[in-house]
Order: sequence, then structure tokens, then C-alpha cells
Amino acid sequence: MGQAGITSTEINGILGGHQAVSDHHSNGSGSDKPLLIGIVVILIAYAVASVAGFTASPKAASSSHAAAEAAHDATHAADHHDEHADPHAAEAHGGHGSHPLPHVWAVAPFVLLLGAIAVLPLLKFTEHWWESNTNRLIVAAGLALITLAYYMTVYEGASLGAAWHRIDHAILGEYIPFIVLLFSLYVISGGIRISGDLRAHPTTNAAFMLVGGLLASFIGTTGAAMLLIRPLLETNKERRYRQHTVVFFIFIVCNCGGCLLPIGDPPLFLGYLQGVNFLWTMTALWQPWLLTNALLLILYVLMDKFYYYPKEGAEDVLRDEVRTTPLQVRGLWPNALLLLGVIFSVALLDPTKPLPGIGWYPFVYLREAVQLALVGLSLFLGNKQIREDNRFNYHAIVEVAALFVGIFICMQPALEILNEKGPSLGIDTPMKFYWITGGLSSILDNAPTYLVFFKTAFPNMDAEMIHTALSEVGGNSHLELVAISLGSVFMGAMTYIGNGPNFMVRAIAEESGVKMPSFFGYVLFFSIPILLPILAIVALVFFL
Repeated sequence: MGQAGITSTEINGILGGHQAVSDHHSNGSGSDKPLLIGIVVILIAYAVASVAGFTASPKAASSSHAAAEAAHDATHAADHHDEHADPHAAEAHGGHGSHPLPHVWAVAPFVLLLGAIAVLPLLKFTEHWWESNTNRLIVAAGLALITLAYYMTVYEGASLGAAWHRIDHAILGEYIPFIVLLFSLYVISGGIRISGDLRAHPTTNAAFMLVGGLLASFIGTTGAAMLLIRPLLETNKERRYRQHTVVFFIFIVCNCGGCLLPIGDPPLFLGYLQGVNFLWTMTALWQPWLLTNALLLILYVLMDKFYYYPKEGAEDVLRDEVRTTPLQVRGLWPNALLLLGVIFSVALLDPTKPLPGIGWYPFVYLREAVQLALVGLSLFLGNKQIREDNRFNYHAIVEVAALFVGIFICMQPALEILNEKGPSLGIDTPMKFYWITGGLSSILDNAPTYLVFFKTAFPNMDAEMIHTALSEVGGNSHLELVAISLGSVFMGAMTYIGNGPNFMVRAIAEESGVKMPSFFGYVLFFSIPILLPILAIVALVFFL
């Protein structure tokens, strides 16, 4: 690599100049006291609502999303309208075909939001403006309001109730469980610090991704990504070519590694809420999980070893070889136990399922209340210095929250059209389910897209019927759900918006000085030429 001719004086100069590289970014974490107070207020309000009976268990919930219906029932517990006589109330409870479909141009706000995410960071006069989460929220919320205004004015069944149903379904039923789970994993894992500076060899980076791919299914793609992205960036801080490493990290840790348990990725979490057995994903998806991640790791090592690493400057390589420190883990207490608490809350506190051996149905939003309580314990009991050393801040999760509140509402017309027209699209084989679910998961957010095709594969089935259908390993229903699961999880990596952790990792990498590809750059130069062929191999092996 050309290091042999460098003198000891030059080495000292190289090493001495390194400090500026690692210390360029301030943590900006601020005080956690306002957040702690907010969590306490929410928990007290929840306790009062529970005592008053507003979080009663929906034992008979059978909507397209049980948690959404539970929230609807709890919110409207005192409102005794005859839903069968009221077309809007009937619409709020799902009957496909019993309410008019949105016009196709109602999808325009969603298209504009995708366009804003893709284009505004590229334009000179909007580049810095778009970096503000406040401005992102203005755009996302503004387009969401346009979508809701459509349901109140132009929609064939226009009414305030029609708009409220979309808020109920998108925000109360899907967005709140989604963002609370991401927030909990993000904050708690931020209290664990894996520090150290290893030699940034291709195999070292691949080892980070392998560990992350294993952890992703057990602590969630968000938890695994937040634990490992910072030590990965620290290990690679001496290298000039880092962008591809972060992209492969997104492929593996933020997406493809998280399909073995429902906690791993939000789409599988929704499937669990619908009645899929907690361990079904482990038994049904481990082979495609192994193949996909093995191919990605092998390809990464080959690309980095033979293309990127040889392009590194001699001084950068020397600095990376000499300035090393062993890995050290801090903050496992109490955060490792709290992460386990989040996992158990997802597995056990489903308001539509009784606790094993007890028969008691958890209250609505008890799962989310427990997760917020665990966040509060992490902030209160954890070591603040560790978060400061992690340069922990809330920017990345706020970015996800700001954008996805608009995405979840604006995508409702598209999802309703898909939900109604899906059975007539001729999607009747695992191969078709895989590619169509995956393709739409790339741009629609993979969690609700999974739910649409889940209902297409299991029309008018309750949890017990779904469980029976999936018990026939090798049967058509089993293979269709395998295809839907893999398509939504794996192809959530095709764009930044396919899965929430993609955005967070990109934001953290950019804060650390890594110039990440734009929305289009990510798709054109990484996901299409690298990820897509591997996903095609998976399709040929398992669904041909």
C-alpha cells in the first residue's frame, strides 16, 4: 500500500492530526428532564383512562388491524351510534365494497411527499431548508391535511367521520404503535455504548454486519442498528470510502436481518397482531434469511477488498492500522434488561390475545405504555455520560416521526385502492406476492403494505383460521405468507423510506461526516444493481 517509505516523524504527524476528525461532531443531547416529565404525564393519563374504563380489552376485535379497532372502540366507548345504520361508521369498520373508493388522483399528496423526500435535498435553494425537522414536518403534515380535506369535501362519501376514520386507522392504529416501538428501541439502545476503533478491514466491517443481522431479529432492526452504527462509523473514521459500508449496513442490519421474529421488523409485528404465531417467522423464514444475508456479506467483502480498500490513501490506511483500541461495552445495565422488556411487551401485551396461562387480555395501548415506561427507566437509571459519548440526540428519530406521520396518512388512498383491487389483480402465486408486495414496500412503507397483501392472502379469516392455515407447512397459504413477509422486509431496503431505521442510520452517518447518497443515488447506484439481483436469486430459489 505504499506505507513503507513513511518516516516516524510523518507517522506522528498523521496520528497527531487525527483528533480533529473524531471530535468534529458535538452530541447536542441536551437535558432529558422534559422527556421524562412528558413520559410520566402520559403514563398518569393512561392510568386514569384505564381506571375509567377507556382502555378496555377488545376481546372480539376483528378489524384489519386489531390495535386500530381497539383504539377506536376505546376512544368512542361513550358513543353508541348504530354503526350498521350509519354508512360512515360501517366504513370505519372495514367492509370492503361497502364504501366508495378514493379517486386515483387522491394519491397525489403521497406522490408529492415522496417527491419532496427525493428531490428537496438535491436542490441548492432547498437543501439546507430541508435539513430542519420542523420544515420536514410542515411539508408532511401539510400534505396529510390535504389528504384529510379530500375525505371531508371531495370524496364520494365525504364527511368529518370519513376523515376521522383515516386518522383512527393510520395514526391511532398503526403510526402510534410503530413510532413508539421505534422510539423505545432507539432511546434505550442509545444508552449502550460499544466503543473502540478496530482496523477497518473488509472482514471487520462484515463482522459488524453479521452481528447486526443476527441481533436484528431479536432486538429489532432499529435496536440493532442503533447499537452498532456508531462503533462501525468510529472504526471506519480513518477511511475515505465509507458510503458503501453504511449502505450495506442498511441492507443487512436495518432490513434483511430482521425477519426471524415479529420484533425484528414492523411488518412482521403487524402479522403477529393479526394472528400469526410468534415463532412462525423463525421456522418459516430462516432459510431465505440465511441465503440473503450470506450473499450480501460475501458481496460486500469482495467489493470492499478488491475495489474500495485499494483506493484508500496510504496515510489513511496507516492511521487506521496504528490507531486502534479494543472494543468495550458500557451501559448494559440497565439497558440490556430494558431492551428485553420491550421484546416481551411486543410478544405478550397484544390487546387481542390473552396472556398465556392467565386468560387476561391486556388493555389497549398497555404495550405502548410499558415501552414508554422502559424508556423513562433507561433515561432515569442510565449513565448520561454514555449517551454523551455516543453523541446521542433525538434528531434521527424526530426525522422519522415527522416524515412518517405524513406518509401514514397520505398513503391511505393508495392502500384503500390496493386493498379493494388487490384480489382482482391476479396475485395468486407466491412469486407474484413476493414481487408486488416488495415493489410497493419500497415506496409505500413496508408495514401497511404487508397488511394489505396479508388480507388479500387471508380474506375474511380470524386469528384461529389463520393459525390453522399456516400450520400446513408447504401449503399455499404458508408459501404466500412467506412471500409477503420476505417481500416486505427485504425490499424495505430498496429506498430510504421503505423502513424507518433506514432514515435514522442515514441521518447518524451524515452527522458523523459520511456523505450518503441521495434518494435517487441510493436506488440507482446501490439497491438496483446490488440488492435487486440478490432478491431475484431468493425468488428463484424459494418461489419458482
